[in-house]
Amino acid sequence: MAIPATGRPPPEVGHHPPIPAHPLNYSNVLKSSPTIPVLSSPETANNGGNSSHCGTTSPMSISIPIKPIVYLHGEPTVRFEKKEVEVMIHQQELNLAVIGKFSHGWPEIGLLRTLIPKQCGLKAEVNIGLLCDRHVLIRCTIAEDYDTLMSRQTFEIKEKNKPYLMRTFKWDVTFNPEEETRFAYGWISFPGLPPHFHGESSLFSMAASVGKPISIDSATRNKTRPSSARVKVEVDLLKVHPKSVLIQVGEGAEITSTQQRIRYDFLPKYCTNRKLQGHDSIGCWKLNPELRPNKENPAVARGLTTAAGGEKNPTTEPPPNIHTPENTPAGISLPPEVPRKPTQFEIAAAKP
Repeated sequence: MAIPATGRPPPEVGHHPPIPAHPLNYSNVLKSSPTIPVLSSPETANNGGNSSHCGTTSPMSISIPIKPIVYLHGEPTVRFEKKEVEVMIHQQELNLAVIGKFSHGWPEIGLLRTLIPKQCGLKAEVNIGLLCDRHVLIRCTIAEDYDTLMSRQTFEIKEKNKPYLMRTFKWDVTFNPEEETRFAYGWISFPGLPPHFHGESSLFSMAASVGKPISIDSATRNKTRPSSARVKVEVDLLKVHPKSVLIQVGEGAEITSTQQRIRYDFLPKYCTNRKLQGHDSIGCWKLNPELRPNKENPAVARGLTTAAGGEKNPTTEPPPNIHTPENTPAGISLPPEVPRKPTQFEIAAAKP
C-alpha cells in the first residue's frame, strides 16, 4: 500500500485521523489530512475501491465520503454531487416523504403520530416528526400510503372532536416552509379514447405528455367505463399543459394519426406571487384586494366602496341587496317599515 505524502500510515477504515492537541476546528483537520477515510460497501471493496454509485449497489450500503472544506470568496463551502444527494434521500427514507401543513393550530406531535395513520387510512408504519412551524414530515414505507396522502388535497385530523385542517404536499430537496411546492397530483381524462388503448402501459405513455403517471382509476382498471380513461398524474403546476396528444399507429409510410383530447378533471392552481397552491395570480387577494370576501373588507360589506375600490355615496347609492322605493323592481311590494330605536351614535350626532 502506498504511503501518503505526510509520512504517516493511512488510518484504518472506519477511524478518523487523530485531531492535533493545539486548537483547530474540524474543517482545518480535514484540510490538513490528505487521507480522509471512506467507508466502502462490500460491492465497492470487491471492485477495487471504486466508489461509483452505478450498478446494482444498494443506496443503503453506499457511504458518502467526508467532504473537505473549500473557501469560495472567503466563505467556507461544502460541495456534494447530485448522485450523492440521491443516495442521501434513500438513506434518510425520504423517497416517499410527504409534507403535512396545518392551517390553524395542530395537536401535539405525540398525538399526531397516532391520529394521522388512523384518520388518513394508512396501512403500513410511518415515521412522523415536526419539521418546522405548522409543518410535519411524514415518511411512508409503502407507495400505497404515499399515494393515499397525495391523492387528497386536505385531511381533517380530529382530536377530542376538535378538527384540524391538514393539507399534504410532496416533499423534495427544495422544500421551503415559506413556499408551497409547485408539484401536485391531478386527474386527467382521455374522452372518446378507443377501448384498446385503455391499458395501463398505453395510458401512461399518453399521460407522460402532461406529467409523471401515477395510477389509473378503478373504473378504467375494471373496464366499466369504455367511453373514457382516467389517469392520476404528478404535474408541475407552472408548466404549460397540452390540450391534446397525437397518437400514431403503423410503420413506415403506413401510419395513421389521431388527435386525442386531454381533459383536466382536477388540477390545483398555483399563485406565483405568494408561492401557494389553491389559487392563481388572477384570484390572489394580495394582488387584487377587491376580491377579498366582504367579511374581511367591511367597507365593501357596507356598500361604501365599489369592487374596484372607488367610494360610494351611501345616501344616493344603497347596496344592491337592499331594496328601496327607487330600486325596487316593478311588481314587488316592499314590507312596511319596522320602527327601531336610534343607536347611540345617532343620538350623539343629533345633540347640538
